[in-house]
Amino acid sequence: MRYLPLTDTDREDMLARIGVSDIDALFSDVPAGKLLKAPVDLPRAKGELEVERILGRMSAKNMAAGSVPFFVGAGAYKHHVPATVDHLIQRSEFLTSYTPYQPEIAQGTLQYLFEFQTQVAALTGMEVANASMYDGSTGTAEAVLMAHRVTKRRKAVLSGGLHPHYTAVVNTLSEMANDETVVLKPDVSASEDILSQIDDSVSCVVVQSPDVFGNLRDLKPIAEKAHAHGALLIAVFTEVVSLGAVTPPGAQDADIVVGEGQSIGNALNFGGPYVGLFAAKSKYIRQMPGRLCGETVDSQGQRGFVLTLSTREQHIRRDKATSNICTNSGLCVLAFTIHMTLLGQAGFTRLAEVNHANAVKLAGMLAGVTGVSVLNESFFNEFTVKLPKPAAEVVEALAQKGILAGVPVSRLMPDAGLDDLLLVASTEVNTDDDRAAFAKALAEVL
Repeated sequence: MRYLPLTDTDREDMLARIGVSDIDALFSDVPAGKLLKAPVDLPRAKGELEVERILGRMSAKNMAAGSVPFFVGAGAYKHHVPATVDHLIQRSEFLTSYTPYQPEIAQGTLQYLFEFQTQVAALTGMEVANASMYDGSTGTAEAVLMAHRVTKRRKAVLSGGLHPHYTAVVNTLSEMANDETVVLKPDVSASEDILSQIDDSVSCVVVQSPDVFGNLRDLKPIAEKAHAHGALLIAVFTEVVSLGAVTPPGAQDADIVVGEGQSIGNALNFGGPYVGLFAAKSKYIRQMPGRLCGETVDSQGQRGFVLTLSTREQHIRRDKATSNICTNSGLCVLAFTIHMTLLGQAGFTRLAEVNHANAVKLAGMLAGVTGVSVLNESFFNEFTVKLPKPAAEVVEALAQKGILAGVPVSRLMPDAGLDDLLLVASTEVNTDDDRAAFAKALAEVL
């Protein structure tokens, strides 16, 4: 029996207080056609075995990423995760259904968060990193809010090469805070004149590299122009493995670096949970969202770890909080940390080299298909190809042949007029046979 503590009078009082007539008014922003008028039509009860069979038939309609040649990326990438990672994170001392919000005295949690921060700082070339964010997109939005606090300005310029989902999250938070965003047009060739958008009113410039089309960007000129006008450069990446091959954003004078860490230790998981990476110059540490763990010694001089900085409203006065966001699912961070530890610096570099080499092979094979051209001059493990027909149709036709070919740009940018462009990613999981099957099938469907 459900226990409902509120009376009808309580509900009427609450609705009257917030100025709405009834419960339905709370959902006025949801399109009418999307609202159900009656309960979902489901059978009241079935046996466990029967439910398993039904759900099994439903899941069989999907084409699993690991069952066919897979070249889908656009912000979420399929990599090989060693079995050791899954084994270790499932140890009882790690596996919990509860995110460790208060790890003040949990030395094991504090230690792996400290090691995670150290790894992220080293990867990005930055001085300090926090204990993670929900994912790359929310991390980017938090970075923009942080830049506003640092510069005391409220205008952000977003590159046309920023992933559209990241742009949408930034716009959502900026709209709620009455901040201004300038979003440049989609930039397939990475030739946008972002420097002309920077003036003394700008708080930050947000640039992704490799960008959503796969292009590698030189961040130094943008950093120089931004700093000359008192603005910050926020460098974004969606593929953390790229940092094993390219100059890290810190070495290009970025002020804040954010990105997605899903590729290391974490599976695709139908879109989450993922792990947002967040790093910055140390002079901005007190404006960072989230929390930081530090290393110290106890009263007996023994090494220990402490929650050093946490500027959330949970820990300090609400009006002094830099963010209400908390660390992501701790298990994702742990998986990242364990996988990175297993790889080591040499292994991570080798992983990046294999990714790039595989992508170069694939680009060459696809460029050899009649009517197909690769648009990128430089890329890491993802690039854009131009097709002689709508990419969405081609992807569907290739799926019928057992090839998951990539992401049509029209799916990310439906109004951009880029329907013939396809984003293709290749990682270490793709074999020569996979690439040959892709090129052969593509030639057949065009």
